[in-house]
Amino acid sequence: MIFSPVYNSARLLFFLLVLSSCSAVPRGHFVTTHTLDPDYKLAANWAALPTTKDSADAVPMATWKDQQATSPVDVFFVHPTTYVGHAGQHDWNAPLDDEKLNLHTDETTIRYQASLFNGAGRIYAPRYRQAHLHCFYEHKKNKDADEALDLAYEDVKSAFHYYMEHYNQGRPFIIAAHSQGTLHAAHLIKEEIENKPAQQQLIAAYLPGMPVRADYFKSIQPCHTPDETGCFCTWRTFRKGYVPKKYHQEGQDIVVTNPVTWNDSKPVSEKQEQLGGVLRDFHKVWPGLVETQIHDDLLWINKPKFPGSFFFMTKNYHIADYNFFYADVRQNAETRVNAYLKKN
Repeated sequence: MIFSPVYNSARLLFFLLVLSSCSAVPRGHFVTTHTLDPDYKLAANWAALPTTKDSADAVPMATWKDQQATSPVDVFFVHPTTYVGHAGQHDWNAPLDDEKLNLHTDETTIRYQASLFNGAGRIYAPRYRQAHLHCFYEHKKNKDADEALDLAYEDVKSAFHYYMEHYNQGRPFIIAAHSQGTLHAAHLIKEEIENKPAQQQLIAAYLPGMPVRADYFKSIQPCHTPDETGCFCTWRTFRKGYVPKKYHQEGQDIVVTNPVTWNDSKPVSEKQEQLGGVLRDFHKVWPGLVETQIHDDLLWINKPKFPGSFFFMTKNYHIADYNFFYADVRQNAETRVNAYLKKN
């Protein structure tokens, strides 16, 4: 399995198993049902492009600006799993032409995650034949799940090749992703960027939502300070005091970045230090939403308080790895861009 250094412990990460009760799981063994490889010349095969009007252009505050028209930097964003299947849909991989799924992707992860990078650079977010959510907790058909994830990765790699050949034009870039997207983005960095000319263009990589070991890359190191460049950041968010056996990788040297302090020497932050999260209402930023603490390979936060939070009982905040820190990641991406441009 090509993802193994990151992926072997990744199957256990999805707390969204509740979705399986209303989804259509894959049937039979893996086959490449959607045989036509995506053509990335077509704007329709991108969830976000800096030249189109899309959800990545959104900003939650009027004082924040979408800088894509003027930024000298690019952001290549790989979205997480949004494919759970609907009635009669039992494929291992999502079709690219599923309008309902694409709209859902655009209105969720592209708006609430990719958009936070529009203050730092021009956003390129490919659509890809993402693997079904079921792949992350399939126990009987591991080979089929692996093949579905391999196909998804090949699309991401193809999109990156097209981006580099036709859009990049030597510009520095950020790699950003979440969850399934992080699996593919980490593999992409290792295979297509590390120890190649493109590494000199890498400002930073944001890889939350999956465990990434400190030794996964050979020359690209974890970020240790807020303005370090050429490095990667990663975290997985849980309720303070909660150590889930399925997610806790004791002794595996999993990297954890504090997305408030961004500093190894300061693993804990108070609420007043946090710039803010964006929750269901995209146009409202919640400053001081959480306090943070690195605990072994986990990022701990207090239970956030907001209208309706009484019913927010989960202790696994995987789905909000970016949302709880929307303003913090946005500012940090801009900080790293400025540091890179100053040095180069």
